[in-house]
Amino acid sequence: MQAIIIGAGRGARLMPTTADAPKCFAEVGGRRILDWTLDALAEGGLDRVAFIGGYQIDKVRAAYPRFTFRHNRQWEHNNILASLFCAEDLMGDGFVCAYSDILFTPDVVRRLMASQADIALVVDTDWATRYEERTEHPPDDAEKVSVADGRVTRIHRGIPAHEAHGEYIGVAKFTAAGAARLREHYHRCRERSAGRPFREAKSFEKAYLIHLLEEMIEAGQPMAHVDTPGGYIEIDTQQDFDYARRNWR
Repeated sequence: MQAIIIGAGRGARLMPTTADAPKCFAEVGGRRILDWTLDALAEGGLDRVAFIGGYQIDKVRAAYPRFTFRHNRQWEHNNILASLFCAEDLMGDGFVCAYSDILFTPDVVRRLMASQADIALVVDTDWATRYEERTEHPPDDAEKVSVADGRVTRIHRGIPAHEAHGEYIGVAKFTAAGAARLREHYHRCRERSAGRPFREAKSFEKAYLIHLLEEMIEAGQPMAHVDTPGGYIEIDTQQDFDYARRNWR
């Protein structure tokens, strides 16, 4: 199965670390975030890696020539959803996607790959503990998830913290059938939203992946959740970066 890493953005909140390097090159424990990601994916049998780049893509090309690359040339004007679909041509046989600014363990990937669902999202159930120290990235900004009977019922930042089952970590699996449904909804929503806001986004181009996932859930598309009690750190701010360097093992 194809792995797709979404890494086009600059990561302005991680300045000055990202002043002249992509966010995924930031080092934790003497290794780049991207290298931790590759090791975790490999443990799940994912060795076909595509990288969607934008900011400083040439540095990623030079350091990782084995990757398949897709260039989001509009990275300054769009967001994660549009970025992911720069690799739409690689989705046909199914794929696992991951944000490029996260640390997660190999066990997360192994359990995700064991899921039989057509669409499965990895959810950190211990997310609230981590947010106790995230004053620069409050719980209101977390991609929170509600679940029932093994299925995701909602994915939205506006879910009250006490009602959330956990936080979507940015790693998901789509089988060939799941990828086909994702693509179908993407094109339907893009056509419908042309020139208009899409959910909370000012435009479809500025939408996050979770906006499309929520749209699919509301349309009746089943999504499973694969839970991890921790084993994950998002690195969005300098505060997160300092925390990861102190705590990631």
